Amino acid sequence: MAQTIRPATGSLFASDGKPHPLQDTLLAVTLVLGALAFVTAMFHHLHLISSWAGLVGILTGGYGMYVSRTTGERFGLIIGLGASAVGFFLGMAHGGLFGGVIT
Repeated sequence: MAQTIRPATGSLFASDGKPHPLQDTLLAVTLVLGALAFVTAMFHHLHLISSWAGLVGILTGGYGMYVSRTTGERFGLIIGLGASAVGFFLGMAHGGLFGGVIT
């Protein structure tokens, strides 16, 4: 039985077959910042990195959710947003965005 195979176009998370470069970039940035904020939040002396990376990751993920077009993109953004939020809140608890530099 002969069937037509469509070439894989677009990205990994774009299930509609169209390329979404802006959404893919926002997804990648949100995931990287979320991972950075989450990992650095486990160390008390790295609260500046975790709080700032978490804040930027939350803002990037929020805009990414606003412009996302497929469910796969939204799934990845939710993972990155969750990790960014945990890192941000733990960084705020350990010393905040400025950490005593500005009182």
